[in-house]
Amino acid sequence: MADDIEGLGHVADYQFGAGAGNGLFADPDELSVTRTSSGRPRQIHCPDGRIGTYESDGRFRLGLAGGRRLQEILDSPAYRVVVGDESEPYIREGRNVFAKFVSNADEAIRPRDEVLVEHTDGSLLAVGRAELSGQGMAAFETGMAVKVRDGTD
Repeated sequence: MADDIEGLGHVADYQFGAGAGNGLFADPDELSVTRTSSGRPRQIHCPDGRIGTYESDGRFRLGLAGGRRLQEILDSPAYRVVVGDESEPYIREGRNVFAKFVSNADEAIRPRDEVLVEHTDGSLLAVGRAELSGQGMAAFETGMAVKVRDGTD
Protein backbone atom coordinates (compact mmCIF):
# COMPACT_ATOMS: atom_id res chain seq x y z
CA MET A 1 0.00 0.00 0.00
CA ALA A 2 2.93 2.36 0.61
CA ASP A 3 3.74 2.17 -3.10
CA ASP A 4 0.14 3.10 -3.91
CA ILE A 5 0.26 6.13 -1.62
CA GLU A 6 3.59 7.26 -3.05
CA GLY A 7 2.26 6.97 -6.62
CA LEU A 8 -0.98 8.73 -5.73
CA GLY A 9 1.08 11.45 -4.05
CA HIS A 10 2.92 12.07 -7.33
CA VAL A 11 -0.40 12.41 -9.14
CA ALA A 12 -1.61 14.91 -6.51
CA ASP A 13 1.63 16.90 -6.84
CA TYR A 14 1.11 17.07 -10.60
CA GLN A 15 -2.56 18.03 -10.34
CA PHE A 16 -2.43 20.51 -7.44
CA GLY A 17 1.24 21.51 -7.18
CA ALA A 18 4.35 20.45 -5.31
CA GLY A 19 3.65 19.25 -1.79
CA ALA A 20 -0.02 18.43 -2.36
CA GLY A 21 0.64 14.69 -2.20
CA ASN A 22 2.34 14.98 1.18
CA GLY A 23 -0.54 17.11 2.46
CA LEU A 24 -3.31 14.85 1.19
CA PHE A 25 -1.66 11.63 2.31
CA ALA A 26 0.16 12.87 5.41
CA ASP A 27 -0.75 9.85 7.58
CA PRO A 28 -0.38 6.79 5.32
CA ASP A 29 -1.08 4.38 8.19
CA GLU A 30 -4.53 5.91 8.72
CA LEU A 31 -5.53 5.71 5.05
CA SER A 32 -7.62 3.02 3.41
CA VAL A 33 -7.60 2.47 -0.33
CA THR A 34 -10.35 0.65 -2.19
CA ARG A 35 -9.57 -0.86 -5.57
CA THR A 36 -11.25 -1.48 -8.88
CA SER A 37 -11.78 -5.04 -10.08
CA SER A 38 -8.49 -4.75 -11.99
CA GLY A 39 -6.61 -3.79 -8.80
CA ARG A 40 -6.11 -0.10 -9.57
CA PRO A 41 -6.53 2.28 -6.59
CA ARG A 42 -9.93 3.96 -6.61
CA GLN A 43 -11.18 5.55 -3.35
CA ILE A 44 -8.86 6.96 -0.68
CA HIS A 45 -10.37 7.39 2.78
CA CYS A 46 -9.05 8.72 6.08
CA PRO A 47 -10.75 8.81 9.50
CA ASP A 48 -12.31 12.19 8.56
CA GLY A 49 -13.93 10.87 5.37
CA ARG A 50 -13.15 10.56 1.69
CA ILE A 51 -9.98 12.29 0.55
CA GLY A 52 -10.74 11.61 -3.07
CA THR A 53 -11.36 9.25 -5.92
CA TYR A 54 -8.63 8.36 -8.38
CA GLU A 55 -10.43 8.36 -11.71
CA SER A 56 -9.61 6.41 -14.85
CA ASP A 57 -8.44 9.65 -16.51
CA GLY A 58 -5.56 9.80 -14.02
CA ARG A 59 -6.91 12.70 -11.97
CA PHE A 60 -8.36 13.04 -8.49
CA ARG A 61 -11.93 14.00 -7.71
CA LEU A 62 -11.82 15.60 -4.29
CA GLY A 63 -13.92 14.63 -1.30
CA LEU A 64 -14.49 17.02 1.60
CA ALA A 65 -11.67 15.51 3.67
CA GLY A 66 -9.31 16.08 0.75
CA GLY A 67 -10.63 19.60 0.30
CA ARG A 68 -9.95 20.41 3.95
CA ARG A 69 -6.42 19.03 3.68
CA LEU A 70 -5.70 21.00 0.51
CA GLN A 71 -7.14 24.16 2.04
CA GLU A 72 -4.57 23.87 4.83
CA ILE A 73 -1.54 23.35 2.59
CA LEU A 74 -2.23 25.42 -0.53
CA ASP A 75 -1.57 29.13 -0.38
CA SER A 76 -4.58 31.28 -1.16
CA PRO A 77 -5.93 31.79 -3.83
CA ALA A 78 -4.75 28.47 -5.32
CA TYR A 79 -7.70 26.38 -6.59
CA ARG A 80 -10.17 28.53 -4.66
CA VAL A 81 -13.48 30.03 -5.69
CA VAL A 82 -14.82 32.53 -3.13
CA VAL A 83 -18.50 33.37 -2.63
CA GLY A 84 -20.38 35.63 -0.22
CA ASP A 85 -23.31 35.31 2.17
CA GLU A 86 -26.01 35.27 -0.51
CA SER A 87 -25.17 31.84 -1.92
CA GLU A 88 -23.42 30.29 1.10
CA PRO A 89 -26.37 28.25 2.49
CA TYR A 90 -27.19 26.78 -0.93
CA ILE A 91 -23.62 25.78 -1.66
CA ARG A 92 -23.32 24.10 1.75
CA GLU A 93 -26.33 21.99 0.71
CA GLY A 94 -24.43 20.88 -2.39
CA ARG A 95 -25.97 23.20 -4.96
CA ASN A 96 -23.85 24.55 -7.80
CA VAL A 97 -21.98 27.86 -7.81
CA PHE A 98 -23.08 30.40 -10.40
CA ALA A 99 -20.73 33.03 -11.81
CA LYS A 100 -22.74 36.02 -10.61
CA PHE A 101 -22.13 34.97 -6.98
CA VAL A 102 -18.35 34.53 -7.31
CA SER A 103 -16.51 37.35 -5.57
CA ASN A 104 -13.01 36.03 -6.27
CA ALA A 105 -11.40 33.09 -8.06
CA ASP A 106 -7.88 31.88 -8.71
CA GLU A 107 -7.05 33.16 -12.20
CA ALA A 108 -5.10 29.96 -12.92
CA ILE A 109 -8.24 27.77 -12.65
CA ARG A 110 -9.09 26.02 -15.90
CA PRO A 111 -12.38 24.35 -16.78
CA ARG A 112 -12.57 20.81 -15.32
CA ASP A 113 -10.08 21.59 -12.51
CA GLU A 114 -10.98 20.38 -9.04
CA VAL A 115 -11.62 23.43 -6.84
CA LEU A 116 -12.36 24.45 -3.27
CA VAL A 117 -15.40 26.68 -2.75
CA GLU A 118 -14.84 29.02 0.17
CA HIS A 119 -16.89 31.68 1.93
CA THR A 120 -15.37 35.17 2.10
CA ASP A 121 -14.50 34.40 5.75
CA GLY A 122 -12.26 31.52 4.58
CA SER A 123 -14.43 28.59 5.63
CA LEU A 124 -14.74 25.66 3.23
CA LEU A 125 -18.25 25.34 1.79
CA ALA A 126 -17.82 22.66 -0.86
CA VAL A 127 -15.58 20.92 -3.36
CA GLY A 128 -16.33 20.50 -7.01
CA ARG A 129 -15.34 20.80 -10.66
CA ALA A 130 -14.76 24.15 -12.35
CA GLU A 131 -16.99 24.73 -15.36
CA LEU A 132 -15.40 28.07 -16.27
CA SER A 133 -11.89 29.45 -16.09
CA GLY A 134 -11.02 31.51 -13.02
CA GLN A 135 -11.03 34.65 -15.16
CA GLY A 136 -14.41 33.70 -16.62
CA MET A 137 -15.89 33.18 -13.17
CA ALA A 138 -14.91 36.71 -12.20
CA ALA A 139 -16.02 38.28 -15.49
CA PHE A 140 -19.29 36.53 -16.36
CA GLU A 141 -22.66 37.44 -14.91
CA THR A 142 -24.40 34.23 -15.98
CA GLY A 143 -23.58 30.56 -16.15
CA MET A 144 -22.45 27.81 -13.83
CA ALA A 145 -18.99 28.41 -12.39
CA VAL A 146 -18.57 25.24 -10.29
CA LYS A 147 -20.38 21.90 -10.41
CA VAL A 148 -20.47 21.12 -6.69
CA ARG A 149 -19.79 17.52 -5.75
CA ASP A 150 -19.91 17.68 -1.94
CA GLY A 151 -21.22 20.46 0.31
CA THR A 152 -20.29 20.74 3.98
CA ASP A 153 -23.84 20.50 5.30
